[in-house]
Amino acid sequence: MGGAVASGSTADSDPVAEAGEAAARLRERYDELRRLEDRIADLGRERVEAAADTYRRAHRVLDQYEEDAVGSGDFEAYVRFEGEFANAVDVADDALAAEAFAAADEAVDKKRLSESDFAAAREALDPAGEYVDLLADRDEALDDYRIARKEARRARKELDARLDELREVAAMADADLDADVDRLREPVEAYNEAVREAFDDFYKSASAREVFAFLDRADATPFVDVDVPPTDLADYVVEHAAGEEPLPTLLEYADYSNSKLEHYVDDPGALRTAVAVHRTYVERLDGEPLTLDWPPAAGDELAYEIDELIPLVSRVAGDETVATLRDIRDLARDEAYERLRRAAEVRDALDESELELVRTGAVDDRVREAERTLDVVDEVLAETERE
Repeated sequence: MGGAVASGSTADSDPVAEAGEAAARLRERYDELRRLEDRIADLGRERVEAAADTYRRAHRVLDQYEEDAVGSGDFEAYVRFEGEFANAVDVADDALAAEAFAAADEAVDKKRLSESDFAAAREALDPAGEYVDLLADRDEALDDYRIARKEARRARKELDARLDELREVAAMADADLDADVDRLREPVEAYNEAVREAFDDFYKSASAREVFAFLDRADATPFVDVDVPPTDLADYVVEHAAGEEPLPTLLEYADYSNSKLEHYVDDPGALRTAVAVHRTYVERLDGEPLTLDWPPAAGDELAYEIDELIPLVSRVAGDETVATLRDIRDLARDEAYERLRRAAEVRDALDESELELVRTGAVDDRVREAERTLDVVDEVLAETERE
């Protein structure tokens, strides 16, 4: 009792469209990865990696020795360079880019080297750089594929949740959205507002003993969910004269100094122990447990609930509030009630876009569209799975 069903909501984005787009991206990334892997496989993965390694080694040697080995510089550096570079580009005749490595070796196989010779060697190596690029493209495609697959799985999860929502909306298509829900809403809202105010007045004016006695009685009543007083606080209110004061007054006393408090209560320590430690409980007491839920319960249940409430509400509220409660009970027993309640339930549960789906009858089409998209996403996820 008290509180309401949370209204449905939809994100700004469309999970159906997003899932379809995510599946398409995953398919594209997977196909690109397969294309690159197939090319590497056709060339021979080990041969491609060997060519790329040779290309990198050759460039490292060129970068390391260019400054010292050119011109009439360090002869020892020149000799080391010649040996290391020859070893770096020494590959079998049938190796990938073998001609490029041979041409690079020939470009620097001279008794005296210039910067242009190093440039020529680098240019000769360029065809072998294709295999470095091929492996880099494969690695990038693999990263893109993994990201796309993760996004597709996330989108699939959101689509699945959206499909559940749409099915729930479709299940509410029986509601008469043209029903005059205000006929039910207005008395419920009027009663809830009145009983909250009445309890607030009761809380402020009645003694703590009366309030706690009321809560004990309410706790024994089905459908009324109240928090009963903590035992030590309830005992204090019963056993001490201060229990004749309203609860707000006891909270005020708890803030007094001991010397001031002695003028108001017989045992300042007992009040502090019982009241001060339960300040949060006392401050949170309100009439919410006496209110009716929105949307309200089914007719028979609501009528029984009101029968239980009337004796309680009569103790804290005036005749007009009780009369409103009886009017709601009469409406709950009316043959039109369930139609009104169902309309209220659906309006409360759905947002405007979902209500429009129900009004126009388009919700079944949206369900079928979401189901088809989910099948496509599942198919793509299955077909693009890697071992």
